[in-house]
Amino acid sequence: MLCGVLREITATRYVLPLREGGSLPGLVEADDLGMYVVKFIGAGQGRKTLIAEVISGELGRRLGLPVPELTLVWFDAVIARGEPDPEVQELLKASGGLNLGMDYLPGALAFDPLVYEVDAEMAGRVMWFDAFVGNVDRTWRNPNMLVWHGRPYLIDHGATLIFHHNWSGAGPAAARRYDASEHVLVGARPDVAGADSEFAELVTAELLWEVVGLVPDAWLADEPGFGSVDEVREAYVGHLLTRAGTRGWLPEVPR
Repeated sequence: MLCGVLREITATRYVLPLREGGSLPGLVEADDLGMYVVKFIGAGQGRKTLIAEVISGELGRRLGLPVPELTLVWFDAVIARGEPDPEVQELLKASGGLNLGMDYLPGALAFDPLVYEVDAEMAGRVMWFDAFVGNVDRTWRNPNMLVWHGRPYLIDHGATLIFHHNWSGAGPAAARRYDASEHVLVGARPDVAGADSEFAELVTAELLWEVVGLVPDAWLADEPGFGSVDEVREAYVGHLLTRAGTRGWLPEVPR
């Protein structure tokens, strides 16, 4: 469902930690009886990981890429009392309030480029998207893709939008070329030029304001160097709109 706000749910049960991720996400049951992979605000990477997940993930969905639905998950730290693992309990106690959930895909398999074939068109669309948001974490070592019902899904976009970790250097980063040499789909002969002709006109100021507007105010508040949440949102839109207006960041893909 593509709409102006992210759906909000409330966590009712913490099921188990997913230790494959460095931020220690967890499988959580919610009040809609659904299961979600939740990334917690109290994790070491902090709120900027969640901001990147929302902006990049929802941008990808609006471009038609297969990204599982994202939700905002209200988490009551009281749930942590029943968790026997001290590390997990500490994380849950620090994560009261809004967290980020991703629809759980039961039975999904980790993507392996040697097993699952992706055509040049799809590979080009994924690589274009990763290049635009500066995703440094979709490599052959860590594809951050799942295969569910025969279809690839893109997950884990917390390592995108690296510029927001150093706003003073964000300007030059807008035109920086994306290094695709270790991208998991580089061997699929990705048609990045075809994806560029499809996507370039879609990334408008209106679209960027829409996806940036999905980030909760609480995650943007008190950003050093900015006087308000609106200024932070404007900085994200401005940077991405500048990047969209250049082509120097497009990767050079070997043929």
